[in-house]
Amino acid sequence: MKKTLSFLLLLMLPLLSSFSGEGERDYYQLKFYRTENESQVERLDQFFKEAYLPALHRAGIERVGVFKPIAGENDSDNYVIVFIPFGSLQEFGSLPSILEKDEAYQQAGKNFLESAHDNPPYTRIESILLRAFSGFPRPGEPVREGLKQDRVYELRSYQSSTEALYRRKVEMFDNGESALFVKLGFHPLFFGDVISSSYMPHLMYMTTFSDKSSQEEHWNAFGKDPEWISMKDMERYQNTVSNITRYLLYPTEYSDY
Repeated sequence: MKKTLSFLLLLMLPLLSSFSGEGERDYYQLKFYRTENESQVERLDQFFKEAYLPALHRAGIERVGVFKPIAGENDSDNYVIVFIPFGSLQEFGSLPSILEKDEAYQQAGKNFLESAHDNPPYTRIESILLRAFSGFPRPGEPVREGLKQDRVYELRSYQSSTEALYRRKVEMFDNGESALFVKLGFHPLFFGDVISSSYMPHLMYMTTFSDKSSQEEHWNAFGKDPEWISMKDMERYQNTVSNITRYLLYPTEYSDY
């Protein structure tokens, strides 16, 4: 019996080890609420402000980000993005049941949650689950300069042709690229390894700026930085990104970030 238990324990060690560092890095959920008209955006705003964010706060998630596209700066402006940080996968998995039992949330969001099939408050929700990079394990502090409505939050997605090339791109971030963003004053909110989404493999990260001019100035400085030039020319990091998608956003007035 003892030999059997010892054998089972040995089999379980790799699994236990994979979760032992879970609290060392946060997990993030990005929710894209796709819309088709301004009425839906207004309904989302009311729901987020009066029901969803207060419920998330009660559930122990202290800060939640809500962002909208800057007009004319994106391929499409028909979405609102919600950024939710979690301390573990268990927190992520338990949130739906917590919200179901939150009577204040159910009451405040009743009209939204029970919308008729022919009058939905959005067209679809796209959910992306990420794990924070080891070199940037928690959300950073976004820029606080200037007016909130003028700020630029730049979300980027880097896709790779293969998983091996993708791992090299993550390595590149952990070995200096993330630190360079911090050093040059990009005020990054997060860097994340995408665990699940429609486009794999890829990573996503968000940097923040006081306004559009500041965003352009920072990227110009980044492109000329000797550390970046040296890093990007390394043979190991060639061809690690096959596609880049960029979203230029601004935080809503009720966003915590």
